[in-house]
Amino acid sequence: MVLALPVPCVAQSMNADQELEALIPDSAVQNPETWALDTDAARSVVPSDAQIGDLSNDVAMPELPGITIPWPDGSEIPDIAPLTPDPDIAVAEQSVDAAVEALPGQEEAEVETRLANADVERVGKQVELAFPTGADAIPERAEIAARFAALSSLKTFDDDKDNLAQIVRRGRTDTDLLIEIMRVHGYYDASVFQSIGGLERAGEGEARGPIDVEKVVVRFDIQPGPQYRFGKLAFGDLEATGKDFAALRGAFTLKPGDAVNADRIVAARADLQAALGEAGYAFAKVAEPDLVIDHERREGDLTVAVTPGGVYRFGKVTSSREGFLSGKHLQRIAKFDPGDLYQRSDVEDLRQAVLATGLVSSVSVATRESAPAANGEPGTVDVDVALTPGPLRTVAGLVGYSSGEGFRVEASWEHRSFFPPEGMVRVRGVAGTQEQLLGLTFRRNNFLTRDLVLTADLYARQQRSTAFQARTVSFLGGVERLQTLLFQKPVIYAAGVEILATSERDAAAIAANAPRQTYFIGALPMRIAFDGSDDLLDPKRGFRVGLRASPEISVQDGVRSSYGKFQLDASYYQPFGEKLVVAGRLRLGSIQGTEITNIAPSRRFYAGGGGSVRGYGFQLIGPRDTAGEPSGGRSLSEFSLEARVKTGLMGGAISLVPFVDAGAVDITSTPRLRDIKVGAGIGLRYETNFGPIRIDLGTPLNPSPGDSRIGVYVALGQAF
Repeated sequence: MVLALPVPCVAQSMNADQELEALIPDSAVQNPETWALDTDAARSVVPSDAQIGDLSNDVAMPELPGITIPWPDGSEIPDIAPLTPDPDIAVAEQSVDAAVEALPGQEEAEVETRLANADVERVGKQVELAFPTGADAIPERAEIAARFAALSSLKTFDDDKDNLAQIVRRGRTDTDLLIEIMRVHGYYDASVFQSIGGLERAGEGEARGPIDVEKVVVRFDIQPGPQYRFGKLAFGDLEATGKDFAALRGAFTLKPGDAVNADRIVAARADLQAALGEAGYAFAKVAEPDLVIDHERREGDLTVAVTPGGVYRFGKVTSSREGFLSGKHLQRIAKFDPGDLYQRSDVEDLRQAVLATGLVSSVSVATRESAPAANGEPGTVDVDVALTPGPLRTVAGLVGYSSGEGFRVEASWEHRSFFPPEGMVRVRGVAGTQEQLLGLTFRRNNFLTRDLVLTADLYARQQRSTAFQARTVSFLGGVERLQTLLFQKPVIYAAGVEILATSERDAAAIAANAPRQTYFIGALPMRIAFDGSDDLLDPKRGFRVGLRASPEISVQDGVRSSYGKFQLDASYYQPFGEKLVVAGRLRLGSIQGTEITNIAPSRRFYAGGGGSVRGYGFQLIGPRDTAGEPSGGRSLSEFSLEARVKTGLMGGAISLVPFVDAGAVDITSTPRLRDIKVGAGIGLRYETNFGPIRIDLGTPLNPSPGDSRIGVYVALGQAF
């Protein structure tokens, strides 16, 4: 052993601290080498390498001079405390244990929980619900199954490649879910028992293979127990409404003895809130329902605290942008007048009507008390409309094609508030195979009253078709009760005046290269229609009927003629299930009062084309002249029948539409159907958020010479 000699200290006081003096005595400071050699360690014999190598656990360690620390004994080493298990590992172990318990041989205990007689409903690829039958049957079975299917973990992930442990874990979650759903329907003592089937292994003995997870079926047997009923119902200060109490209490349709149902509680509270708002209680408050379940009585006591406040009437309407949409104009839009009983639905209707103007990007409508209700007299609420103007200018374009009419490109520019409020100016142009047009339109929405539109339209148009050619300058002015996508009204009407000068020639004159004839026409077009369908662009249910009438005076080469033009349109829509709608259409027209030669070719009736009889060319059905070209008629008959079938392709956006159309035009004022033409074909519909895009292919079933064998039509919206 080699001992290192200490390095002499640079300096140390002879009167140091006693503890330091004991550690390093003065002799060590004065002569450190002598002090180091005069120690027990220096005088001890150093063990040889052989002695050290012989040391083992069974040989006592020789004492080493100067070392007082005891040699460690292996038996005295304390046990190491185990680490806290990771939570994820614990969950995995539980899942595995549950899966093992579900294996064959472990499910005998659960068999006893299965219902002896049960109606089993499959709600997923690997999920079954077993409901009791007979006296224990659950009336709400369909609702329970539907809600479970929407929320079930097993149902949500039934297309995933789960292992058995995941299926068991999700089944346990779904058990809790079913119990909660049963409580929603008033079954507070319900029990749900889960079992697993389809665990058989393929093969026998040691050759048995693994469990096929795809065949595993989780079954939930439901023991509903008694259904709890409503006990006491309390409504706070609702009785303070006096004469209105009976009607308001009737709006909350639940009563003592009814089955407890959380969904019906929510719906009844909303109905009560709405009834208060419709009865003039502008500031009524309806608290959240408080349901207390008494398991001994098997009843639930329900409290819906109501603070009705007073009754109010409407005051004035104010606008945050007076120079843009004034309060006076907004009052014209509103369905209510000052002094009318407050109704919350009227406030929401005003908000929707302001949005429907197309002039704002956002709008909020709030009520403000301007005079309190006191001494039994109603108070007054003013309606404050805060709005943000939206983009007022629009450039739009439209491209269309049909085999009979060719291409059509339409473009327009409009300013929707060129003359505030709601005074729109539009410039539009059409360039097409058969039509060219340039027009200027002025329109004022909500003119004089709600939804009434004042229109003035001036345009110049040139038309070229097989039936006639026309160059026309026209002015049309009138009023119309307008339909919009936001407000589909049941009754619409229009009336106006039309003045036009048109230079035309019919097909015979075109063939003979004869000069045009000029007509000066004055008309009073009128229209009334009833719309009982469920959608403006894509109706699926209901019917529509409309009547057009236009008394007209025509002057041509000094000859004055007067006649009346009438047209009836009707359509009907009937759904069959969720994937089929059958639609039918009828159109009848008649011109009475003069001979056909006194009627300008552009004012006569024609048939054929995408909006008429598909499969035939545009305006190619009807009487023909000596050259075989269409000459138009004084009566019109059209019929259409089509089936709109959803295919499920592209998320249900694609529909196939087989159709049959028929139509006839006669020179007499009464339809005679002597030369009726029939077309048939198939259509494709692609549903978008602004309506279906339509592509139709039709073929004539009894064509005339020169008719094409197929017609193609592309447009927005259904054919009718």
